[in-house]
Amino acid sequence: MNSNTSVPSVSPENMSSSSKTIVWFRRDLRIDDNPALAAAARDGSVFPVYIWCPKEEEQFYPGRVSRWWLKQSLAHLEQSLKSLGAELVLIKTHSTLSALLDCINATGATKLVFNHLYDPVSLVRDHNIKEKLAEAGISVQSYNGDLLYEPWEIYDEKGQAFTTFDAYWDKCLNMQMEPISFLPPWRLVPVAVTGTVERCSIEDLGLENETEKASNALLGRAWSPGWGSADKAITEFVEHNLCDYSRSRLKVGGNSTSLLSPYLHFGELSVRKVFQSARMKQILWRREQNSQGEESVTLFLKAVGLREYSRYLTFNFPFTHERPLLSNLKYFPWNADVNRFKAWRQGRTGYPLVDAGMRELWATGWIHNRIRVIVSSFAVKFLLLPWRWGMKYFWDTLLDADLECDILGWQYISGSLPDGHEIERLDSPQIQGSKFDPDGEYVRQWLPELARMPTEWIHHPWDAPHTVLKAAGVELGLNYPKPIIDIDIAREHLREAIFKMWEIEAAAKAATSDGMNEEVFDNSIGIETSAIPKVILKENSSCPTYSSNDQRVPSFQNGNNGSLHRKRAKCVEEERLPADKPNNHNKQAGTSRGEEDLCSTAESSASKRQSISRMSFSVPRSCSLSDGRPMLECESSDMKQSWQEKIDLEQTSSKNGN
Repeated sequence: MNSNTSVPSVSPENMSSSSKTIVWFRRDLRIDDNPALAAAARDGSVFPVYIWCPKEEEQFYPGRVSRWWLKQSLAHLEQSLKSLGAELVLIKTHSTLSALLDCINATGATKLVFNHLYDPVSLVRDHNIKEKLAEAGISVQSYNGDLLYEPWEIYDEKGQAFTTFDAYWDKCLNMQMEPISFLPPWRLVPVAVTGTVERCSIEDLGLENETEKASNALLGRAWSPGWGSADKAITEFVEHNLCDYSRSRLKVGGNSTSLLSPYLHFGELSVRKVFQSARMKQILWRREQNSQGEESVTLFLKAVGLREYSRYLTFNFPFTHERPLLSNLKYFPWNADVNRFKAWRQGRTGYPLVDAGMRELWATGWIHNRIRVIVSSFAVKFLLLPWRWGMKYFWDTLLDADLECDILGWQYISGSLPDGHEIERLDSPQIQGSKFDPDGEYVRQWLPELARMPTEWIHHPWDAPHTVLKAAGVELGLNYPKPIIDIDIAREHLREAIFKMWEIEAAAKAATSDGMNEEVFDNSIGIETSAIPKVILKENSSCPTYSSNDQRVPSFQNGNNGSLHRKRAKCVEEERLPADKPNNHNKQAGTSRGEEDLCSTAESSASKRQSISRMSFSVPRSCSLSDGRPMLECESSDMKQSWQEKIDLEQTSSKNGN
């Protein structure tokens, strides 16, 4: 949102009642344990509204399956609110701020309430909306409806943000949590509308077009969106599947996990309800000395904690959707190869477990967490594809696409987190297949061309004797591809890329430390990256707050006061770093403090957006055919490929992706 948006004046006659409240729904599509809705219902009459503004979604416009879920969830919420006495107003607009002001003028409301979001786009928008409405004399209150604890509540003894999950989660588990009531309001008093609001139907929102409906119809057979279904899902999981979670969670086929992530993403399910339901079971099983049940709850709650941590990172380090948390990876020579990216996303790499996962993702919008790790690791470590390409593709295709979790997962895999995978770690898909799909059933389900392969060879068909391949009907290079790259070659390429990263980093440091005017190639595409900054909370925000739960706005100090200009190297002589360089070379998680307080999250994010928009993610997108078939089933030379943006020529020629 443009922070310079002018605010229409709110007429005085519409400021007469302090009990009329606009309830702004976003990703909190439920009526139970909804702090914003509960607060508005206590104060008086309510005007529930959902605003769809595709323009403000920018590069994070939701993918097809995610929009399908949103549409079904809104329909369910609409019915629920109507049964309580209030009607959900749906608005499609080019400006959320303008739509909210229209609602205020039409109803005479003097207060706006909503629940917090923590992704960079929402942080900027929400901060600006609070400021503009405060200028117009509108009270704005916001609440925690998405997390166990707010990001600004969890810091170490020095007041700094945690940069490792275990330390963060231990602190969370040792904090006291107040009991809460999950009961929804029993009745809502609707606000009388005296003006005009340009409302629309769910269909008019445009969340689903005609070409998508045939494919989306299949989703309804496997999933039931809506907060009512979410309530049933958590009950079913806790009562019947949680006890075996420690054993079943690693099975990549079938429903071996909780399957709650889409409900959590859209806020149909309260994370506090999930946490307390699991905790109650853990207490019961402890009394019964059920060690497996206790362990299952511990592991399940750790998964909940990782979701919490993803919001914690994006709030405290709001640049993580653009560049790595660890600074030296900005010099990593990513291979921006569009053809390899295409083969990866279509499940045509020649590595069965990877291909099965990518085809399941395309067909269903869902893959097991373990498969997500395997396919993303393959993209980053085997193919050296920019991690942001993979992150954006997951955002476009996952049913539970969640930006914060997406950022955490891809930074973890690419070695960008202090406690993530080492950048040099390369796991064999063959070994992973034997471990997580020992019978090969998952591969057979999603790769029918390998259905007759013996289990002994199914995860590495390239090693199978010719007679075995012939009997199974497999012709490598014809009906199933040969490996896109040999694992030993991939390992060597990764090693060379790491050495190159070290050399460029060392040259950059040498050039800045001795004052010589060397021209050093910088792989960060003009985006400044520094050591992990210290986070400082702004106690006096420019927009007034009215609740102790209100959204905080962090600021951070950066270790690099000067920006490294992106220059193409002429000839930089630097001694090659030894091969026995410690594995933790890129794991230094210190907090370098500079002299300059850069500004708030919202302000710093907003200031970056103009420069960021020029390069964005440069991620080529997938496309489907008019009959709904994925490209991997019907590829032709004259097919037009859909792109999120044109590939930045300079980025491609320099083999940059970071």
